[in-house]
Amino acid sequence: MMRGIVGYGTYVPYYRLQRSAITAALGAGGGRGTRAVASYDEDATSMSVEAARNLIRSFRNAPAPTPDALYFASATPPYLDKTNANAIHAALNMPSSVFAGDMVGSPRSATAALTASLNDQRPVLMTTADVRSGRPSSADEANMGDAAVALLIGSDVDAPVIAEWLGGASATGEFLDRWRQPGWDYSRVWEERFGEAAYLPLVTEAATAAFKGTEISADSVDTAVITGMHARATRGAATAAGIGGDTHVADDLSTEVGTTGSSHSLLVMASVLDKAEPGQIIMVVNLADGCDVNFFRTTDAIANYTPYRTVVAQIADGNDALTYQTFLTWRGFLDREPPRRPDPVPPAAPPSFRMVDWKYGFQGSRDRDSGAIHLPPQRVSVKGGNVDDMEMVPMADVEAKVTTFTIDRLAYSLSPPTVGVIIDFDGGGRFKAELTDAEPDEVAVGMRVKMTFRRLMTADGVHNYFWKATPVR
Repeated sequence: MMRGIVGYGTYVPYYRLQRSAITAALGAGGGRGTRAVASYDEDATSMSVEAARNLIRSFRNAPAPTPDALYFASATPPYLDKTNANAIHAALNMPSSVFAGDMVGSPRSATAALTASLNDQRPVLMTTADVRSGRPSSADEANMGDAAVALLIGSDVDAPVIAEWLGGASATGEFLDRWRQPGWDYSRVWEERFGEAAYLPLVTEAATAAFKGTEISADSVDTAVITGMHARATRGAATAAGIGGDTHVADDLSTEVGTTGSSHSLLVMASVLDKAEPGQIIMVVNLADGCDVNFFRTTDAIANYTPYRTVVAQIADGNDALTYQTFLTWRGFLDREPPRRPDPVPPAAPPSFRMVDWKYGFQGSRDRDSGAIHLPPQRVSVKGGNVDDMEMVPMADVEAKVTTFTIDRLAYSLSPPTVGVIIDFDGGGRFKAELTDAEPDEVAVGMRVKMTFRRLMTADGVHNYFWKATPVR
């Protein structure tokens, strides 16, 4: 039985920060290129939802297999002492029988989730995402980035496998390279040469064991994905792994996106799969508190798999006009004066629990008699007054158009002004939403929009997740 990647989806946020903007503001730091920036209303959970939705949309000819388990991996989880994967589970309208669990705390958590998924016998959805920050003017601030990846792991009895897992190996060592205590806004990093000396022998050990265990020769590898949080060690990893000759080392996307932490190795691998042909062997080498090596071979099925949005397309769609001051505000390093309005209050647990299908799954109600769609769900139809004769209908993947809008410069927001829109969904249903990832001057009546899962605000440590509208670009 063949096991491996059945489908994948990626999410690169809309905004980019030009590294030169850091230098211009501080006279230090920065560099060339851009880094991907999660918006003020995004976090690792919301980005994981978007990556998973892009995965599901890639199954155009048949429904995506329903996973039996969902794993969420992140070094920057929005919650501690609460399972973050449950919000992803709810936003994707998964049955309660699907297990949801977190593997969080370090960039290697993604490898743990991937390993667990590959060694399972069931179809498994794993998502991984990070929102990376660094001390202003630091190398981390400029070189890190934000992104998410979702993989559907299964066997050929579930759906066609597009990349078969051939095996791999790991090497682990205890050394102080990168660390962050709970509550810190950024990580601390030890001296570069020390990290290089600690990592490279582990790369050699893991690669040697992986080649031997899979009986794959270095010369047969078509593409090597080499990633890690330690730049100097990553640069030397190809030589340490014995990779050379005709093996192509994939672009690590650091110039346009940055190093995206937990999701980075899988994001680069996804960019390789975006243009891969059948029969290619991909070697994934990831440096994080050790070294993990995995081999995948693309199958004939990849020729018929078209990702909903390729990594390159998402990079090209980005907006690099983000100012450094706005970036600092979104990250919490610049505490700016808020609008003269009361601070937001956290959502209460009981109503959130009662309305989970609406709040997370964005399901409306449709009158069975008239077909009228109600957002939020209602008991009484607006057409004909039919009572308690509704069916729930998911609306998150239905596009809409803007009927009217307003620009509110007084409402509480980390990124004022707030743009409120009234949207009409294709096929019926009207909703008042907040528009995100858009400038006020580009909003117009008739604009096409789609829904996106976001964090409205955080109050008293409670993240208020819901859905916003975003332009169809």
